[in-house]
Amino acid sequence: MEPAANVPDRHTTMVMAYGDSNNMSYFLWQARALSQVGYRVYLFDYRGFGHSSDFAIDRQQLYYLEFTTDLRTVLADARQRYPHSRTGIIGFSMGTIMGSEVAATSKCDFLIAEGYVANLQQLVAAIFQRSQKVVTLPDAAADYPQVARRVYCPWLLIGGTADKNTPLADSVMVARQARWRQRRQVLCFEGGHLEGFYKLSEGEYGDKYVREVTRFLAGKRRGV
Repeated sequence: MEPAANVPDRHTTMVMAYGDSNNMSYFLWQARALSQVGYRVYLFDYRGFGHSSDFAIDRQQLYYLEFTTDLRTVLADARQRYPHSRTGIIGFSMGTIMGSEVAATSKCDFLIAEGYVANLQQLVAAIFQRSQKVVTLPDAAADYPQVARRVYCPWLLIGGTADKNTPLADSVMVARQARWRQRRQVLCFEGGHLEGFYKLSEGEYGDKYVREVTRFLAGKRRGV
């Protein structure tokens, strides 16, 4: 989705990594809100989702390492297509797992993560306690706790005060663990899991959300 024609081009491409269900069409409103202020949004479907290649998925498994490969490939393609554009990732829920893994191992100019999954085991336990649903993890999930410390690009973590899936406190903790040369910031809102665009709306859908993202990318401090 290219920047809207009636606004200045910000020369910034956001690769959008969504959660563990649906397909990229479910995030068109978010993409539109970003494009309306001058961002290019690159949407894609993981293998096994939407119109992407078939992939056998165990519905009990939270995510697959192949999804990280998909995101890394799309990010590289975006950089190649738009070499003069600042290029990064905006991830939601499960997409923050792949987003942080790619940002830690690939050239990525920024990472925006709403509903950041900081503790996989804690999330699996919370899902079971709430719905008696058994969720499994790939073997490589054991290494996931080390990923965040290797993310050095600017990182905005967005979370809701009533988020029971990915508690805001986890995002705050990750931001506070930032070391030298790691710029991290938290933007919080009054609401639940993945309600950021809806809750941070004033005149139009997601307008305040997008303003805060723009403020962060410009290097201005705000949030918690």
